[in-house]
Amino acid sequence: MAWFGHEEAADAAEAPTGEISAEALARIIAEADGTAAAADASDPDVDLVAAPGDLERALSDRQALIQLCLYALDRARSSGVVERLEHGLAAIGVTALRAEGERFDPARHEAGGAVPTDDPELEGVVAETEVVGFADQDRLLRAPIVTVYAKRAQ
Repeated sequence: MAWFGHEEAADAAEAPTGEISAEALARIIAEADGTAAAADASDPDVDLVAAPGDLERALSDRQALIQLCLYALDRARSSGVVERLEHGLAAIGVTALRAEGERFDPARHEAGGAVPTDDPELEGVVAETEVVGFADQDRLLRAPIVTVYAKRAQ
């Protein structure tokens, strides 16, 4: 077959730029879609033992990044940015704490204000989360600041 007036190269290395053989194309597609045979394992002599202090440093770096994200969340003006940051934090186990409807617990919530109510069932219940709190797994990072229903003074 001729390509721009040249006979087809017998050697693949001599193929014109932009021309990919069917065999090479099949290999590329197989690698991309995961149907290619698995590559051999890496050299078994590779040392996978972490250096002393690597775990502590990784945990320290993780904490610093979480704190940076919380700082950014507090200053974000876009609900889309807030949502994206919260979603990213949730993916690593840091969850947002919104306490609406929960019974106020001073060990888990910080009271920021009160809303008067005549309903005795609402007394002591969180009416609104003013500032979202966060927990890393089961460890409280920041308690949510909440407004609590309080019995109306008579």
